[in-house]
Amino acid sequence: MPNLKYLSPAWAAEALRRLRAELSPERMKHLTSSMMTVYTHCPDGKTRAVYYGLKEGTFAQLTIAEGELPEAEFVIKGDYATFAQISRAELKSRKALMSGKLELKGNLVKALSLAVIVDRLNEVLATIPTDY
Repeated sequence: MPNLKYLSPAWAAEALRRLRAELSPERMKHLTSSMMTVYTHCPDGKTRAVYYGLKEGTFAQLTIAEGELPEAEFVIKGDYATFAQISRAELKSRKALMSGKLELKGNLVKALSLAVIVDRLNEVLATIPTDY
C-alpha cells in the first residue's frame, strides 16, 4: 500500500476501515460518544478537523471537515504537528492534554477517563502508511 496523505479523504477512509476491523465494541467499552480533533497550522495554512462518531463501541463515522464543523461531545484543538505525533503513537493523548499542547472543550474528567480508549484508536491510526 502506498503512503496516504494525512487528513486526506483516502486516509480517512482507510482509518475508518481499520478502526472498524481492529477495535471491537468490547475494546471500545461499548462507548457512544463523539470527538472532533481540530488541527491548526496545517502545512497548507488551513484548519481542518477530524470527526469520530462512536455508537455502542462501533465507529459509525469518521470524516474530515473544513469550515463549519459538526457538533461533538468533545472538541480537542491543537497544532497539526502535535496531532501528527499522537497519530503516530509517539505522544499519548493524555500527556498532550495535561501538558497544555491540546485544548479541550467538554467534560475534562470524562475525557481523561476515556484517554485509554483514544490511545487504542491512535495505535490503529499509527499503522496506516502515511505522509505527514
